[in-house]
Amino acid sequence: MKYEEIINHPHYEPKKHPRMSREMRAGQFAPFAALSGHASAVRRTAKFAELREQRIIESNLDDERFDIMEL
Repeated sequence: MKYEEIINHPHYEPKKHPRMSREMRAGQFAPFAALSGHASAVRRTAKFAELREQRIIESNLDDERFDIMEL
C-alpha cells in the first residue's frame, strides 16, 4: 500500500482492549525515574576508581624508588 491510499483511513481502535488513560500510561513509565541518580553514581565510582588507581601507581613508584636507593 502507498501512503496516499491509507492517509484517509480512520485510526484503528481495538475492540477488546480499550485505550489506556494518560495517567495509566504515564504510570507505566514512572519506574525509569528511579534511574535519575544513576549518572552521578557512575561518575562518583569512576572518580573513586581513578583516585585509587593513581594511589596504587604512586605507591608502586615509591617502591621502585626505594629499590633504587638500596642499590
